[in-house]
Amino acid sequence: ANAFVANHHRHSIPTVGGKFAVGVWHEDKLVGVAIAGRPVARRLDDGRTLEVLRVCTDGAANVCSFLYSRVRRVAHLLGYEKVVTYTLAEESGASLRAAGARPVAEVEPQDWDRPNRRRKSQPVYARRKVRW
Repeated sequence: ANAFVANHHRHSIPTVGGKFAVGVWHEDKLVGVAIAGRPVARRLDDGRTLEVLRVCTDGAANVCSFLYSRVRRVAHLLGYEKVVTYTLAEESGASLRAAGARPVAEVEPQDWDRPNRRRKSQPVYARRKVRW
């Protein structure tokens, strides 16, 4: 899944880790992937919440909403009570709405690099996001 993200994602790099990934194949071709894992935000990492870390497609129709729905189904089968994800504020969220999600918060940008927890900055960190 991370190799697909590296080749196709518009603004994010592959994830460092994750709990599971799902993919969509069409006519012997991988057309989309979703990677889910522990929430990045410490306050959301309660053991009952899963975060969709990446969703990436090659542009095939309806694949994003299918992936979000599939991740939610697998998460609930694994015992998670809540699934969250983020979009950039300027993105419509149409795929998430189609999958039954709703926006719950706006998140202001911040750099994730801290003196006691060094991280390489990414341009996407400087953009406003919506939590779903």
